Amino acid sequence: MNQAAHNKLVNFIWNIADDCLRDVYVRGKYRDVILPMVVLRRLDALLEPTKEAVLEEVKFQKEEVGLTELDPNGLKDASGYVFYNTSKWTLQRLHDTATNSQQLLEANFTEYLNGFSPNVQEIIEKFKLRAQIKHMAAKDVLSEVLEKFTSPYINLTNKEKLDPEGRKIPALTNLGMGYVFEELIRKFNEDNNEEAGEHFTPREVIELMTHFVFEPIKTELPPVMKIYDPACGSGGMLTESEKFIKDPEGEIRASGDVYLYGKEINDETYAICKSDMMIKGDNPENIRNGSTLATDEFAGEHFDFMLSNPPYGKSWSGDMKYIKDGKDVIDPRFIVQLTNYWGEEETVDATPRSSDGQLLFLMEMVNKMKPISQSPLGSRIASVHNGSALFTGDAGGGESNIRRYIIEKDLLEAIIQLPNNLFYNTGITTYIWILSNNKVEHRKGKVQLIDATSSTGSCGKTWVTKTVSLRQNT
Repeated sequence: MNQAAHNKLVNFIWNIADDCLRDVYVRGKYRDVILPMVVLRRLDALLEPTKEAVLEEVKFQKEEVGLTELDPNGLKDASGYVFYNTSKWTLQRLHDTATNSQQLLEANFTEYLNGFSPNVQEIIEKFKLRAQIKHMAAKDVLSEVLEKFTSPYINLTNKEKLDPEGRKIPALTNLGMGYVFEELIRKFNEDNNEEAGEHFTPREVIELMTHFVFEPIKTELPPVMKIYDPACGSGGMLTESEKFIKDPEGEIRASGDVYLYGKEINDETYAICKSDMMIKGDNPENIRNGSTLATDEFAGEHFDFMLSNPPYGKSWSGDMKYIKDGKDVIDPRFIVQLTNYWGEEETVDATPRSSDGQLLFLMEMVNKMKPISQSPLGSRIASVHNGSALFTGDAGGGESNIRRYIIEKDLLEAIIQLPNNLFYNTGITTYIWILSNNKVEHRKGKVQLIDATSSTGSCGKTWVTKTVSLRQNT
């Protein structure tokens, strides 16, 4: 989909809120309807071509095989995806058969939602979509919203189609769908003055991170790659990472298999991320919901690449009871071995102050690095932080222990200071930390410091760089 078609689609969806929801929801709640309906329409559009095949499979399992509980594997095979819908309804059919009775439409819509597979049911629950459908029906706007999302003038399918005037509307690829989500989330965040960086990392920053992570070893990528984001939001970093290394027109064009993993605490953004994984054919079970700090969801797992923009300046006191018992750290992710003044190794606390948990996410990724004994390439990490990760904490404190551990283990490859005002609604200074447990020989014992504040590097300007030798400065 070209940029003009993309902008037209985003603007059409964006305007649905003002056209249909103005007197039904306060402006800050528009996203509660628009985002889940976009997800639902996309899933619905993908399932439409195989709808009859799924219904035939349901009939076969019930009447000919005599199953009292449907076999999901047969239904997935019939739908062609890892999700399915066993009801007779599609959104188009709901619209075409709608009458003036909002109550009947609500009942049919609910029957349609109930027909989805369990993995989609979870998304519906996280979005609280049933409550939104009930509210819109009560306010007499459900049919109007449904009409907009099934409009013949927009195309949320993965096939090219014609509008009523015979004009071609390009197909919406899975990548294009991701960009639509990204743009809508950005617009809602800006419109509602959301906290900076809490939900959305600008695409330019993600693109820069993928270059730093993958380009240095682009000729040595393993045949199977596992990528992880412990604060994955709507999945932008995971999606862009996969695109960067698999793009047939890109520099790398990797032929290996890529598996994406992530965890997200916010229900709405988790639902968007999981649905995006479903749509693209990735395994949605690798995306988990909940606090990364409270539960080690991927204990025992190790990843080749990790990219993240963890929340900074945000309290982790709610997770404290899972990490510490009094003064003792009970989660092994946040304990490190350091050498004391007398040359003896001791176990020390690697937890920052409770008002800012960003370095805990960094330690989660360090904990998930592949040992060189397991993978010759080890692991590479790119993580976005603000200045406090560099400077806060007294010597011997948690922040200091984390920084000391990363430097003494020679994991820190580079720190890049980014230009201000890259992140929406904030001018704070941010940095990308690049970590590797398999540095090339000429980088060992050194950290490269890059000042990219005056330029993004795309206009022929040169970044100011400095390489610090750790051996000379310990």
